Amino acid sequence: MAGGNEVQYPPRVSHQNEANIVRYIQDWSLANGLVLLSGELNGSGIPAPVTVFPSPFSKSAFNEALLVQKGYNDIYHEIVKDEQWLLKELSELGKYDPDFTGRLLDIHLRVQREGPSQSLTGGLFRSDYIIHSNSDKSGGQIKQVEFNTVSVSFGGLSSKLSELHNYLVAADVYNLSIQGLPALDKNSIPISKSLVKLSSSLAEMHKAYITREGRDQGTAILFVVQPGERNALDQRLLEFELFNSHGIKSYRLTLEHARTKLTKTTSGSSKLLKHVASDSEISVVYYRSGYGPSDYPTEREWSARYFLENSHAIKCPSVLTQLSGAKKIQQLLTDTPIFNRFAKFSKSTLEDSLVLEAKGTETIDTKDFLLKKILDTFVKIYPLDESERGLEARKLAFDSPEKFVLKPQREGGGNNVYRRNIPSFLTSIPKKNWGAYILMELIEPAENKNKILRMGEVYSGNVVSELGVFGGVLWDTKTGESYLNSNSDWLLRTKLETSDEGGVAAGFGCIDSVYLV
Repeated sequence: MAGGNEVQYPPRVSHQNEANIVRYIQDWSLANGLVLLSGELNGSGIPAPVTVFPSPFSKSAFNEALLVQKGYNDIYHEIVKDEQWLLKELSELGKYDPDFTGRLLDIHLRVQREGPSQSLTGGLFRSDYIIHSNSDKSGGQIKQVEFNTVSVSFGGLSSKLSELHNYLVAADVYNLSIQGLPALDKNSIPISKSLVKLSSSLAEMHKAYITREGRDQGTAILFVVQPGERNALDQRLLEFELFNSHGIKSYRLTLEHARTKLTKTTSGSSKLLKHVASDSEISVVYYRSGYGPSDYPTEREWSARYFLENSHAIKCPSVLTQLSGAKKIQQLLTDTPIFNRFAKFSKSTLEDSLVLEAKGTETIDTKDFLLKKILDTFVKIYPLDESERGLEARKLAFDSPEKFVLKPQREGGGNNVYRRNIPSFLTSIPKKNWGAYILMELIEPAENKNKILRMGEVYSGNVVSELGVFGGVLWDTKTGESYLNSNSDWLLRTKLETSDEGGVAAGFGCIDSVYLV
């Protein structure tokens, strides 16, 4: 168990009590928007897959994940600022992945040659962690799975599920007591404010745009989405929060329709982006798609991405910021000299790390403290190119594949190759393409059990939970000045131990909330 306590969890409940809990979960989900689109009937929704009970999670590990987020935001800001270094590494990667990474890189370079219209760039990030059980640390050590720089999802539904689990406790729907663990109450099941905080970050980007332009009438945020998106309601929650709390309108378009539904007008050197139907000026282009090759099935989508990148709207994220989240960059950060090059923290980040840390009387060096906390989240990651470390990794991949996961550069569930499937996969593709992957040490998750409710069925067994911490950023690429660096709360996703992948919308996992122990 994630807290190291050997107790009965999830608690035993009668068949009648479990059926009652399930009914409450389904009804609450439908009534409060904890929903995915069914994909079968247009406009119909089904309760999102969730855990029946919140999953135990080490309080110390949880707090450390929150503590390092602003530091990670700063690091990726520094990486994108060092454009020459980043372009060099991405150019090498583009040779192995010319049809995706290479084409995105070409878009960035083309815009730079023509002269970018907008220097502000934003991002909604998410850093994902699993508690590593092979650790001497009490409560376990969080280890980073990946750092996501584009299309981070479930910020809306995460808030809903922690509210649901709190309701089930407060209303005595669970009707139980748990021996050996903290009481299930509002103190042990914190509510994620990710919906409010992520929306606030988008609102800050919007406000920065209208402040610079000197006008706030007729402006809106554009959500770039996938066709047939089942997770559209998670996105809609952000849209509704933007309007209800900030008075900001938003529109939704796929890449396929961007060129026909949008136009550009010139104002001085600025290429203003306009929504044709409403004549609204687009302040922020927020991507909930565009992160994988399947988002660009034709030249129409690639043309649209360039069209948007070359506009005056703030991109969330820009192409370069998106590519900074490549697994190759994550791998390079585990190299100490490279990490030290980019580990520069703002005063606000250092101050917040002390506020989040339970301080004793001992005086500490704040930067060294935060550096160590971030370094502690790393696992071994190797390139698979023809460098010395890459050749070492190739040998490891065939000699001891059970210790590793093979990851491509792109995002999205279902792309990773695990354990003993690695050798056969590598031999099935040309060796020249191996450099498009990284080899990552597998994190050994802490043991836990829970029940998952999906499509009306309850599944019980060993589970693995992955904590994602959101962050919001906004900076000026010309001056390097940062205008936003926020910790935007969290998401917990849980999957049965028998499933390697954890994507909720991809059908592998479910949404969960933390039960701090």
